Amino acid sequence: MNIFKTADLKPDTSFTDQLILDKNFILLGANTPVTQTLINELKTWNFSEVRSEGTLTDGTEETKEEKEETQDETKKLATDKSAISAFNDSLKKANEQAESESNEEARMKLTENTYNEYTTYIASLYRRYATNKDFDREQLEEVVKELCMFIKGNRRYVLRINPASLTVDKDFLINHSMRSTVIAITIGLRMHMPFTQLVELGISCLLHEIGMLRLPPQLYITDKKLQPQERAKLASHPLLGFTLLKDAGFPLVIQRAVLEHHERENGSGYPQKLTSESISSFAKIISVACAFEAISAPRHFRGAHSAYDAMLEMLRNSNQQYDEKVIKALLYSISFYPIGVYVYLANGKIAQIADTNGDDPKHPIAQLLGEKAADGNLKTVTIDEGTNKIVRVLNHQEVAEVLESLSKMSSAS
Repeated sequence: MNIFKTADLKPDTSFTDQLILDKNFILLGANTPVTQTLINELKTWNFSEVRSEGTLTDGTEETKEEKEETQDETKKLATDKSAISAFNDSLKKANEQAESESNEEARMKLTENTYNEYTTYIASLYRRYATNKDFDREQLEEVVKELCMFIKGNRRYVLRINPASLTVDKDFLINHSMRSTVIAITIGLRMHMPFTQLVELGISCLLHEIGMLRLPPQLYITDKKLQPQERAKLASHPLLGFTLLKDAGFPLVIQRAVLEHHERENGSGYPQKLTSESISSFAKIISVACAFEAISAPRHFRGAHSAYDAMLEMLRNSNQQYDEKVIKALLYSISFYPIGVYVYLANGKIAQIADTNGDDPKHPIAQLLGEKAADGNLKTVTIDEGTNKIVRVLNHQEVAEVLESLSKMSSAS
């Protein structure tokens, strides 16, 4: 038994074992801090000594177990940082390689590969939360920074990735989050959003459906009509997402974006029925991006509509649900005939919309299928009101038939 003088005790120190006066009176438990009140009371009652089987510590020393735990955490942190660095380096190289490629076909392939890497990351992000109930916020921010740069440098390629080919099973939330984020960041770029805000917008959109993980999958992966009680439960996902992001310590601007992404300008949205002036700017953008993606991508209860149909629906803006400035930014970002759409021209040729044309959304740039320029890439034309006028947009079946025919021609040659 070790004896300690009361006069030597100091506040905020502790003992590694119980502190006692005698066998029948325990003053403090092990590792419980000494207080000034306790010291004063010992002096008042003239207890000049106290006893303990342990030793006195000032709280800065670690036990063997604590040291081992700290070392393990340090190793894990180092491993995580190494993994983050390696992943980000991979994305940077993929971005640089895509931007330096002059062959259109090769660049499109590189863009698709990089897009798939980001999609895989989102899957791991959602999986980590589903299993561990946490986020690696450092990695998330770094990945979204690279994603913003990737979209800025490859916008006209990444927007051509066909949502109709994406799966609608268990990967529904992943594909929806990825494509919505691409569209949201594209809108943010058009609105000249500062880079720091663009990253916050990207994080918000990647996580806007995270609350769905708290709900049974059959509520959002089904072709059956939901009952009122089921619809109400599904509508709780913005609030669930807001709560878990708040608990995880995300900035308020991101929390609000997730909470309000289903609010509508006319007050018909949920969960708070906010109107225009009360809805956050990020939520307004995600609302438009999310709706455009939902119309143009396949769902369990229907096939995909064309991006052209989705654009018409957004421009119609029934009952003024969406912010007009955001819709205008969407229009000028991807054009009236959106990038990626296949069209039939007045001259009988088939083309794919490849890029926007400045501030003229009705006359974008198109690539003629099967016709190559001197540099080996597909020949491009500007849509006009003459021979290059768009007669109509091809449906998905027609697109599939055209691409299959071109593939056979390419194989034969």
